Amino acid sequence: MTRHRPFRFGVMAAKARTAAEWTDTVRKAEDLGYSTLVMPDHFGDQLSPIAALAAAAAVTDTLRLGTLVFANDFRHPAVLAKDAATVDLLSDGRLEVGVGAGWMTDDYRWTGIPLDRPGVRIDRMLEGIEVLRGLWADGPFSFEGEHYTITEMNGFPKPAQAGGPPIVVGGGGKRVLSAAARVADIVGVNPNVGEGTVGSAAFASMSSDATDEKLSWVRDAAGDRFDDIEISILKFVTIVTDQRDDVAGKVGPAMGMDAAGLLASPHTIVGTAEQICDELLEQRERWQGSYVTVQSDALESFAPVVAALAGT
Repeated sequence: MTRHRPFRFGVMAAKARTAAEWTDTVRKAEDLGYSTLVMPDHFGDQLSPIAALAAAAAVTDTLRLGTLVFANDFRHPAVLAKDAATVDLLSDGRLEVGVGAGWMTDDYRWTGIPLDRPGVRIDRMLEGIEVLRGLWADGPFSFEGEHYTITEMNGFPKPAQAGGPPIVVGGGGKRVLSAAARVADIVGVNPNVGEGTVGSAAFASMSSDATDEKLSWVRDAAGDRFDDIEISILKFVTIVTDQRDDVAGKVGPAMGMDAAGLLASPHTIVGTAEQICDELLEQRERWQGSYVTVQSDALESFAPVVAALAGT
């Protein structure tokens, strides 16, 4: 029988108009019992994750900080290793480093960064993760791969967490989830965004049946280490309401789903706090998704669920 991990909850936040607004958001997340505040990494309308997470660390005491996820193509891993270790050190070991291969077409179009085929980007990401861990470890590190070469570099500062922050890798395709199962501490089971945008294909891959298949890929690739992996599931829609069916019927069509499909998806959750608690328990039983992250618009409305389930 699979051992279920206790629930913990994250909130994804990315924007603030002022320093005070950002400080209020991160302190509220901590006060409401969220485990982690995470940020995406895109060139659109959002704060820079390194700077924003450092600022969040300075005004909190227990809140963990993370990324979903750093796009490997945007930062050389030696640079990211130093930035991440610095944030981990200054937060007394509260950082989680999510790393991805890059996916949003607009990021590449806006910047002119070459958008290589997925296999190349995934290979480069995996090399990048090896570099991160090598530079966070004690002593000089050398690495010679197809994409990166590191020569007798001793990465400084060393992170507060021995061996470095936990690595998060997520995805919706078989290759990236299989790779995540072999190398990551936390695996994010996500929609498939191989089209480079969140569109019809991504919505279709949010189904419960698609998630069953994704978990099978993770299990097969992880083998004996599956129980050592934390499974993370990101909620794209979280609505706390006593009009569950009506709301699902209105929201579902915008995502290419009927009400039943929306309610069954692990990436959308609608209902009263009690209904949501029951559904999360069922989802953990089916998919081992103990690390649940909601969007910032649900920060306060979802708090009763956090209070009821965190640590259980």
